[in-house]
Amino acid sequence: MSRGLSNCNPGNIRQSKVRYKGEVQPSRDPAFKQFESLACGYRAVFVLLHTYRVRHGLRTVRGMISRWAPPVENHTEAYIRAVAADTGIDPDEPLDTLDPATMIPLAAAISRVENGTAADRGEIERGWALFSD
Repeated sequence: MSRGLSNCNPGNIRQSKVRYKGEVQPSRDPAFKQFESLACGYRAVFVLLHTYRVRHGLRTVRGMISRWAPPVENHTEAYIRAVAADTGIDPDEPLDTLDPATMIPLAAAISRVENGTAADRGEIERGWALFSD
């Protein structure tokens, strides 16, 4: 099982001062957050992507993934291409982070790139429900 799925952190969100609903404290992983469930991990993905749009003005797959997976530690352009291919969203198309028809496939694509396996759509939908409440 991948590190992200083992941590119930399908986006491999790194440790930070930000605390998310359902985050395990302390995490047993020194580098990445750990969540109580995959649904809580997907909720954190949605919260973080929405924060990217609202607080940082990142409105596209290219902008969001460039921050999510910076070139200092990732092949960012390949990541962007993979997400665009999985979702059918142009990398430079503005996204609505409050639209489940956009965000659920985006989270699935991020999870696949991060973990090397297809995401469980039911868990993503449960995460969306937690986010949209």
